[in-house]
This record gives sequence, C-alpha cells and structure tokens, in this order.
Amino acid sequence: MPIINSIVSWLMKKRSHQIELFMKYPYEVQQESFRKLIDTAKDTELGRLYGYSSIATVEEFRNRIPVMEYDNLKPYIDRLRKGEQNLLWPSEIVWFAKSSGTTNDKSKYIPVSEESLNDCHYKGGKDMLTLYCNAYPDTHMFDGKTLSLVGSFNHEEYSLFARDGDLSAILTENLPLWAEFFRAPDRSIALMSEWEEKMDKFAKAVMNENITVLSAVPSWLLVLLKHTLAVSGKQKIADLWPNLEVYFHGGVNFSPYRSQFVDLFKPLSVNYWEIYNASEGFFGIQYSAGNSDLLLMLDYGIYYEFIDVKDIDKRGPCLSLHEVKPGVNYALVISTSGGLWRYLIGDTIMFSSTNPFLFRITGRIRHFINAFGEELIIDNAEKALKAACERAGAAVEDYSVAPVYMKNGSKGAHQWLIEFSRMPDNLNYFRDSLDNALKSLNSDYEAKRYKDITLSPPQIDVLPAGTFFRWMKKRGKLGGQNKVPRLSNDRRYADEILALISDKPLSLQV
Repeated sequence: MPIINSIVSWLMKKRSHQIELFMKYPYEVQQESFRKLIDTAKDTELGRLYGYSSIATVEEFRNRIPVMEYDNLKPYIDRLRKGEQNLLWPSEIVWFAKSSGTTNDKSKYIPVSEESLNDCHYKGGKDMLTLYCNAYPDTHMFDGKTLSLVGSFNHEEYSLFARDGDLSAILTENLPLWAEFFRAPDRSIALMSEWEEKMDKFAKAVMNENITVLSAVPSWLLVLLKHTLAVSGKQKIADLWPNLEVYFHGGVNFSPYRSQFVDLFKPLSVNYWEIYNASEGFFGIQYSAGNSDLLLMLDYGIYYEFIDVKDIDKRGPCLSLHEVKPGVNYALVISTSGGLWRYLIGDTIMFSSTNPFLFRITGRIRHFINAFGEELIIDNAEKALKAACERAGAAVEDYSVAPVYMKNGSKGAHQWLIEFSRMPDNLNYFRDSLDNALKSLNSDYEAKRYKDITLSPPQIDVLPAGTFFRWMKKRGKLGGQNKVPRLSNDRRYADEILALISDKPLSLQV
C-alpha cells in the first residue's frame, strides 16, 4: 500500500512539528488550554455557579472551584443522562463512557463530548501512530490490519437520551467508515456484548486476516490470543500472523505480562508501545523505542494539576506543570473539554523528566495496602513481582493482593492470590525474592518486616487456572475495560475469589 503509506507519512510529519512545539513551550500551551476551557464553559450551569466569566488566573480558578471526585459531579451527570444539556460543557453530550464504580455506585459514567472525542481521544490515537513511526520509520504496519479488542454498549434507564458503554466501544462506533478498512473484525462482532460468544466469533473472524497491529488490555488480549490459537489449530502466533509488528498496550502495568507475550510471539520480534488512555481522557504516549516512559500530551483540551500523594487527604496544594519535580508521586487532577472540572481521576504518576515532560504511571490513590503502616503502592508490587518472576523462572497470568489481619496474637501479612502461567522453579524462592524486592523498594514495608516484628513474610496462594476469569464473570466484569484489582486495603475481593475455589489452593505461608 505505498500510496497509503505516503499519505500517512505526510500527515505524521505535520503533526510531529506540532508535538515538538508543545514540548518546547509546555507552560504556554497549558495556559492556552486553561483559558480556552474557562472561556468556552463560562455560560454552562457550573460556569455560572463559579463565575467562570470573571476568572482571570489559575489562582482564582483554584480558590473558587474545589477539587472534585465523581460523586461531586454525579448529580450533573445524572441530569445529562436524562437529557438536560449545558450543565458542565456547552456542546451536546449524549455519549457516556462506563467505567468501574465508586464507593456508592457500581459504575461511573464519564461524559464524552464531541470535542473530547475528536480533539483528545482520536487525536491521541493518531499521535500514538505518529510517535511510533518516528521511532520506526521503516514500519510496515499499514500493510495489514489492526486487531482491536474493544468493549460494548449497555442500555439502561436513561437510554432514550444517552448511550452508555466502554470507551473503546464509543470510539469504535464513531470511527469514520474508511477506518473499517484498517481494522478487524467488523463492528458487528467487535461490539458484541456477550463476552464468551464474542471471543469465539472474534477468533474465527481474525485468524485468516493479515494482522500487523494489536491493541487491547494485556490480560484480555492473552485470553483472545490463546483462544484464537485453539480455534485455528495453530501452535504459534507467528503461524497465524507472520507480519505482526507492534502491540499498543495500556490500562495496566505491562511488566508482569511482558514475558508471556514474548513467549507467545516467538520467533517474531514484536515491538511494544505503551499508551495512557482512560475514560476521562488520553494523557500519555510512549515517546521513544528505548524508554517506555510516557510523554504528557499537552494540547488535547486538558488542563493538568498535580497533588503530592502525601497531601492527598487534605486535597492540596495543587501544583501546575511548571511546579512539578521528577521523582515525586503525584495524584492527577484534570479539567477537560468533556466537562470534568478539577477532577481527581484517581491515578498517580511520577515524572522522570521535566524537559520534556516524561512520566510513568505509579498506581491509584486508593489501590494500595496500608493495613499496617507499610504504604504499599502498585508500582512497588509490580516491580517486585517482575523481579521475583525473573529470579524464579515464573510468569504470572493474574494476581491480587490483600492484607491478612492480626488476630489471636498472630502477626499481619500480605496474601498474594496468583494464577501462574509458568510456575516458579521453587515457590519458596519465589516468595523470598518477592519479599526481598518489596523491602528494597519500600522502606515502610522493610521496617514492618524487620525481624518479622509487625509483618510476616508474604503468603502465596496459587490459584487454579481460570479463577480470576470466573470471578470477573460472576461480577459481570468480563471485557477489555475491566481489570482485576491488584491491591486492596481490605479482604472483600480476596474472600470473594477464594470462595469460588472448591479445593484449597496451594498455599505457601509461615
């Protein structure tokens, strides 16, 4: 497809110059985004409530408008879903990206405006290709099709005025018709809601295509790839798609999955490219081939603020981009062209560079374990798990961690519920490697583990294959937008998972 490659190349060169511009003038671009957001929304209900028309500075913006979470915006979103408009954003909003819930609700419904769809999510998809092609100018990915594993829609009480579904489904539904030529399978299969039937039809539809690009959450893509191999009768992905070139991934930390994909793709040398695209916005894209850190995308109609995680309980102080420092764990606060204002998204990031602004995702503000003062975050857990797997020759399919509380004189511990795709050579060695890695990464954990005074060594429970799948299915959480909770500060999830198992799992504890 030489003509297609020529057109795409020309478009990407043009966009590359714009990316270089916001990298060179990040503060000016963010100030322009702030001003445009405020001016555009000044006559909305929220804009009138907080006097947007008289806000001249970021300081006034912060003083007038509190940092919000979903529950603060939910009354407006409920009204939007019933058909009211001009509440949070002036343009009509009929699309709502369904995301995992809050304390009070099973699901969140994030408003998706036309501006956020086109100027953020789709723009991010194009920039993903641009930055990848900058790193791999001899790419042949446009010679084939993209396998994109997407979610589905649901129709609930407000369906007369609103369409709810996974963000990936909304993006797929609104793609121009010509885009269908580059993706597989067609929409009738891609948007199916019954997950297990979808997997079967999906596999049959793509197994004979020339797939050059994969795009999906790692855990669900593994399920699909293994099922496709089984349906096709092939032994290796290379036999199915010999021209497979790149896997664009995001949504969860990729480190625990990398070795599984490398094994699955052998002897192909597939490139891996990370993105950070959430229901609330498209925030980051891997910038270079040699470093998986993400470039903060500054011209997507998003104004960013950052709260040092140590100050999260008191909601501040909020910092602008020019005030952040590398090596500090920040909670992300966003104002967007989708009508989210000073919205605490729940994710935490850490900058590795401020020239340009490169970062990595470190976890969630509430996905942690601090039952004993150990302050274990996802970033610690993922790195330690990766180190333990490398040392013990293991590969993890899925996992979740919960505290084991002190009782009857016993000490506390962390219970790791793990499905291995490759069992460790020695489970004791795996446990000790995990424990030592956690100590090296987290001084609070190390202190609590000192001479086993507060915390005992980790308890490893090896779960039967398919346990997490059955648990997610029981919760109605099958699909690419849903993820297994990694760290929990209580035992609710762990007890639910263990209750599914008729036979006692292989357990290693002290």
